[in-house]
Parts: sequence; C-alpha cells; structure tokens
Amino acid sequence: MRIITTRRISQIFFFLLFLWFCVASTLGEQWWQLRGWPVNWLIQLDPLVGLGTLLATGTLYAGLLWGLLTVVLTLLLGRFFCGWLCPFGALHQAVGWLANRGRKAKVMIAVNRYHRGQGVKYAILVFLLGAAAGDLISRLLRIPFDAPVTVAGIVILLLMLCAIATRLGKRSGKRWMTGVAFIAIGSMVLGLFADGSRLLAASLQTGLLDPIPLFYRSVNLTLLPLVDGQLISLAPSSRIYPGIFAMGAFFWTAVFLNLIIPRFYCRFVCPLGALFGVLGKNALYRVGQKAEGCTVCGDCDHHCEGGCEPSSVIHTDECVLCMNCLDSCRHEVMGYRLQPSAAGEISAPDISKREFVAALTSGIVAVPLARLAGGTGETWNPTVIRPPGALPEVEFLQRCIKCGQCMRVCPTNVIHPAGLQAGIEGIWTPALNFRMGTSGCQRGCIACGNLCPTAAIRPIALDERLGIGDFELQGPIRIGMAFVDRGRCLPWAMGRPCIVCQENCPVSPKAIFTREEFRPVRIGGQLHIRSMDGNRLTIDGPVLPSGQFSTGDYYISINGGSDMPPARITEAGTNTITLEGSAFVEPAATEGRIDLLVRLQLPFVDPTRCIGCGVCEHECPVKTRRAIRVTAENETRERRHQLVL
Repeated sequence: MRIITTRRISQIFFFLLFLWFCVASTLGEQWWQLRGWPVNWLIQLDPLVGLGTLLATGTLYAGLLWGLLTVVLTLLLGRFFCGWLCPFGALHQAVGWLANRGRKAKVMIAVNRYHRGQGVKYAILVFLLGAAAGDLISRLLRIPFDAPVTVAGIVILLLMLCAIATRLGKRSGKRWMTGVAFIAIGSMVLGLFADGSRLLAASLQTGLLDPIPLFYRSVNLTLLPLVDGQLISLAPSSRIYPGIFAMGAFFWTAVFLNLIIPRFYCRFVCPLGALFGVLGKNALYRVGQKAEGCTVCGDCDHHCEGGCEPSSVIHTDECVLCMNCLDSCRHEVMGYRLQPSAAGEISAPDISKREFVAALTSGIVAVPLARLAGGTGETWNPTVIRPPGALPEVEFLQRCIKCGQCMRVCPTNVIHPAGLQAGIEGIWTPALNFRMGTSGCQRGCIACGNLCPTAAIRPIALDERLGIGDFELQGPIRIGMAFVDRGRCLPWAMGRPCIVCQENCPVSPKAIFTREEFRPVRIGGQLHIRSMDGNRLTIDGPVLPSGQFSTGDYYISINGGSDMPPARITEAGTNTITLEGSAFVEPAATEGRIDLLVRLQLPFVDPTRCIGCGVCEHECPVKTRRAIRVTAENETRERRHQLVL
C-alpha cells in the first residue's frame, strides 16, 4: 500500500471520528448521544491546550495528560499530528487538493516554495503563550506589587527601557519594533495605576486560533445547526446562536484561503503547528534526501503540503509529514529515516530574537491592558451570566478555550458564545441568554460542567447544584438573580393580570411570590345598575368589551359598600355582568353605582431563594426586553458579586 494511501485513510478516519464526537456531544439516552463517548479526546491530545492551562493556572487538568503522548511522539516522529491526525488540517488539505489539482506544475512549485510569512505562526504562538504566562512570571519573580519601593523601582526600570528603545530605534531600520516597545512600556505603566488591575495577569486565548478548539467551535455552532432538523434531528430543538456570523466568516475564510495556497492556515497562522514545529524540528525520524542524485525536477515541491522545500535545504520545522514527496519522487531520493537530509536542513523556526521579544512582550502586556476597563474588577458586566459550576471570572478566563462543547451539550440551548459584552478576553466564551432556547437553565442539569475539557466549568454533582445532602448547609448554586422591571411588568405598569413568572418558577418554595392588590379599571365612564336578576346584573354606562372581563381576575365593588369585599365576575357581556355565587346582596345594590376592579398579583423576588435559572425571563410574555430579567448579581462563584442583605 502506498504511504500516502495510508495517510489518507488515517486522515479520513480521524476526520469522521471528530464529526462523530461533535454529533455525540448531545445530551440524551440514545446510543449515538452522550453516553460515555470520549468526545473530548482530540482536545485532550492537543498539547497546546495543556500547555496553555498549565502556564495560566499552574495546574494541569487530568484529561489533558493525553497531550504528553502527542509531545513524545512528535519528538520521535515529527509533525505527525498535522499530517495524519488533525481533522482541521485534513479539511484544508482536501480543499487545497480539489482546488489546485488542475493547476500547472510550475505554478504549484512556485506556490509551495517556503515563504517568509510562515514565521508569523511562531509569533502568534509566542504572543498567546505570553498572554497565558503572566501569573506564572509574577509568581516566579514574587513581585510585591503593593510595596511603594517596588512601584518606584519598576517606574525607573521602565524609563530606562524607554531610553534603550529610543537608541535602538535610531540605529535599526525596524522602527516598528520601537513602536511596539513604547506601547508595551506605556501599557505596563497604566497597568501599575489602574484600579483593580495588576502589572502581570494571565488569560488563556489559545482557543481562538488553536485548530482543534476552533474546529469544534465552528462545527458545533455554525455547521451542525444547519443540518439539525433538516436532514436528521440531533437535538431536542433547533439550535440558534446569535452573533455567530463573525465566527462562521472566520472559519470559511480559513477554508477558502486554501484555494490560493494549500494549507494556508497550517503554514501561516496555526499556533499548534508552530508548537509542533518547535518540538519536531530535530525529531528522531525526519523527511529528507537520502543521498546525492537529486535532479531537482521539482516533483516533490509540486505536491508538498507544508511549504518546506524538500528539493533543496528542507525546513524540518515546516514538514507536516504528508509524505507526498516520497510518493512523487521518481528517483527514490526522498526518504523518511534517522539520518539528516543529504541536501541540508534548516531546523530553527523562522523568527528573529527581536520578533520573539516583541511577540512575548506584547502577549504579556495585552492582558493587563485589556483589563484596564475593569471588566474583571469593579466595573464587571452583570449581564454576562456564566453556566453553573463556572469558576470565578479571572480563573474562568485562565481555563476556557472557547471550544463550544458546553453550548452544544446544553439541552435547552441557553448557553451561547459571548460577544464584546464579556470584554475582549471573553469573546466566544459561554454565557447564558435566557431569551433564547426552549427554557431557562434546568435545575436538574449538570451536563456543561461534566463535558468541559479544561474545568473552566468545573464538574459538579447534582446534590451540589440543588443544595441537598452534603451540600445542604451551603445551599444551591446560584448563577444570578432575577429582578422585576416594574416599568415593563404587566401587573405593575399596565394593570393587566399576569403571574407567568411566578407559575413557572421551578424553586420550591418559589423564589417569586405575589402580593394581591385591587385596582380600578379604566373603562371611560361610570357604571350603574339598571336591574338585577339574582347574580346577573344589567348595567348602564360604557359598553364593555365582550368576554374581556370574564377571566376571573375582575371584580365589582359597590359604591359606598366599604365593608363588603369585592364580588368576583364570572361572565361579562357588553352590558351584563354575572357574579360568582351569592357574593352580591340586593340591599347593597340599591346605591346603583358600581366600580370595576382588577385583582392584580404583583410579583416580588425572594433573593434568598432565587438561583438565577432564568425560566421566569424566558417565559415572560413581554417578548422584547423582558419585564423580569436575570443578572449575575448574587451569584455563588464570586463572593464580591453577592448582595449584602
């Protein structure tokens, strides 16, 4: 069997396995749903996920130990993951092959030459790891940020760096480096004095560009919703995710760039590929020329997927082990073996020291710069509601890789990718939108935490979620609290009967309770009794809308009969009213004048019982801006967000 046939079989297998894992990330009891399938296995094999969380938190979640296997095999075999396992890479390779198979050999040889821009992915990797390493650097240096002497020393050091940067900028042609340095230094100065910020902080942003979380997110949120309900039913209800246009546009742009250069994303952008390039640049086994005898025919460059130029001095860090050069070489010069390439090798990643320092400094500075607005401090956004079990916000941002698994598994479709309301760090992280989906966050559901691959949403037991058993003293997990908007609430603002929020509150005893109040109904005039036959009254005055007052929420009161309770209306026509039972007595009716009342049950929220599940907000009949809304205030995960009552 040809080596490329074996490679294609491997790529197809892992691509289909990936799609299967996405489909199986659906809550249910069917054999094809989430019933023990290792749906996060490909994420766990991704060493960039493990490295990022290790740098950001100082800990490694147990499932991410699988990444060590990938690291060891990369040290032995090279970038095998890119060419044989990565489902996103397989998609790029397939699209590039379909798009370019008719192009002339000379054109493809030129396209597949090594390009200086392929070093950009290493700068991206360094930037992302720098953003994740802020806390680690702080702990290693053990900087006492609260000491005035430390602050003064750092200011002096930054002034010295400014002077050095200015001199270097005058000598070097790369003036942009000086600009980067000044931006970094200025941001660090601002970070020193920003309220609620630190000079060094960590945030895990690798998931934005890491191909495995990116592909999971794109398939889960942009592709499967298009299929679900059309060809097959994968979820209990159709999936809707507002604001995913940018996500889908990014994904399809990455795919269609293969029409220009095969594996464009893998060559120029992919931070995981950059990590594998660093690990596999001196792999035990490598692709290269066996001996002298190459005719420089260009067949190997024609079909190369990594742009590593196997016909000359090969860039070993760029080789994705597609093995096309071995298959296409007519002289059998190319081989995969222990010895270095006879034509020479370039193993060092194409990134200069200055570019490395600029990328690392920019990554380290980017996080405190992003937090200058205080989004994780005092000016936090209460509309960003995290799923139950989510870690405190700073720790959450140190773990979330934006893979979309929690959004896919949510049975009610209330977990959605956040936009800029969560800050620049929180883009595409999970946040709850109770206006969407089929209901609020169900009290008996703990699926998102048990599926999260990095424990940004920690796995919790049902007893902990409900606050029973061993967790009875600490009470149920609260993800927020509901607030009644009296300016939009039908009973409060418009005098219309409504108890939808109270009826649907799933907490027992209910967190939403009502207080009864009778209010006059505006009908455009005064009602008078013309005649009475038992409990049936014929009235004079404004014409009543037929049936509107027959709901059981309307009453009449006898003018002057202050000692008598209002009598309930059971049926009302345009000029007749039927009362309930014998509540209305004839002597009192001789006054003639009556008032039409509505019995309102005004909703109130008990903050000691509300868990922020959002069912009330979802079911509220005011369909635009709901009359009862949940915010993250009083959530369990952040002590400083809890109300002082």
